Amino acid sequence: MKKSILSAIASIAALSSQAEVKLPNIIGSDMVLQQQSEVRLWGSAKGEVTASASWSNDTWRTKVDKNGNFELRITTPSASFDPQQIKMTDTDNKTITLNNILIGEVWLASGQSNMEMPLEGFPGCFVDRGFEEIANASAEKGIRFFTVPLEHSYVEETDVKAKWTVPSATTAHKYSATAWFYAKTLTHALNVPVGIVSCAYGGTKVESWMNKELLESYGLSTKKEDIENCEQVYLRRLLPYNAMFFPVHKFTYKGIIWYQGESNVGEHDVYANRLADMVKLWRKMIGLGDIPFYYVELAPFGYDDPNQVGKSAYLREAQFKALSLIPNSGMISTSDLVLPEELHNIHPREKKTVGQRLAALSLNKTYGLNYIVYGGPIYKELVVEGNEAFVGFDNLQMGICSNYMIEGFEVAGEDHVFHPADNVWLRWQTNHVVVSSKNVAKPVAVRYCFKDFYHGTLYGGYAMPAFPFRTDNWNE
Repeated sequence: MKKSILSAIASIAALSSQAEVKLPNIIGSDMVLQQQSEVRLWGSAKGEVTASASWSNDTWRTKVDKNGNFELRITTPSASFDPQQIKMTDTDNKTITLNNILIGEVWLASGQSNMEMPLEGFPGCFVDRGFEEIANASAEKGIRFFTVPLEHSYVEETDVKAKWTVPSATTAHKYSATAWFYAKTLTHALNVPVGIVSCAYGGTKVESWMNKELLESYGLSTKKEDIENCEQVYLRRLLPYNAMFFPVHKFTYKGIIWYQGESNVGEHDVYANRLADMVKLWRKMIGLGDIPFYYVELAPFGYDDPNQVGKSAYLREAQFKALSLIPNSGMISTSDLVLPEELHNIHPREKKTVGQRLAALSLNKTYGLNYIVYGGPIYKELVVEGNEAFVGFDNLQMGICSNYMIEGFEVAGEDHVFHPADNVWLRWQTNHVVVSSKNVAKPVAVRYCFKDFYHGTLYGGYAMPAFPFRTDNWNE
């Protein structure tokens, strides 16, 4: 009899706990919701769930499914810095209240370590002006961060151990530096709150962010024993997708910013297509159509792995190719942002300009500020006259803004041997860069910053650097 009573009490307690509205951590106080949208809210409860919001007289209702789960969409107003509130009530009139919500723009920030890198830096690597940003973070009243912890899983998880935070000197040191500068630029330019869901894991490959079905379509095994053959945990495929992306994919985003590629150097032959496949998968999971996907070109670095030496230029070429494969996409260049002493630093200190260039891309292409230049010169044509090569460019909204001391060019003749250009000048009337080398009598091909580590000084408007390129299609 005693056991029966205890069992009955336990059952009642279990039912009682199930009755409360339970939400994933990404839906919580201090969050930012995408403005002028039908944002998705989901969780578990009992019977019927009713939602109300401080900005509306409407209520939204839905019934839970057979597993006690629910999903509903509520309509958001225009952006505002005024704190809002949401209340959600179940059948038993048990209510959960979410406070200090802002309405604005929400972006998902993902990739590997250069996106993960926080304002405080990594051991042995610092972020330029990082301390200043941390110390003054509380001044940014409209920015909120949700940082997904680094996790692995062989199954698709439904929640992560994190919460939305408001910037302060005690929270901002862990914020993605690139995403912070991106959010800061957007909120200042648009005068709206900006929420960042930071979902980045250092060392991950593009395959780390794909689901089981997509990986198997490439012939890649998703069996645990095969995945764990890779000794470096951060390089293992599938696991970050399951543990980090999947739990936050239902949130309503304006777009995605991405900084990744270092771990795929040497795999340029498949990278462009796989990145495009990943974006297609993510957009399908998020369910909002072809939302913007803006990404960062691989930074210069002196690779010493025999499998990667000399290969990063081809990975950048693959990244550029991906632009033609991914609708509503854009890429910013980093060809000028690494200092000579950072030859073997995979985490360059300059993150402010990276974030600002991503923001310029978004302000132009997503928010309609067409006067903002969001990319540098793009190679168009090569014309040879005598011992000089005339290189023409597209994407010149404000022309070429480098008039002398242009560095980064190499020239080759019919022997396919490249020599540093020793004479480079700008024909300003046509915006052609004229390149020659005393070691090449008749140029056949030109390359710009097409190597592992380089420093380019060719700029367009708004100090946007030219994208690295080659005019040849010779084998590696």
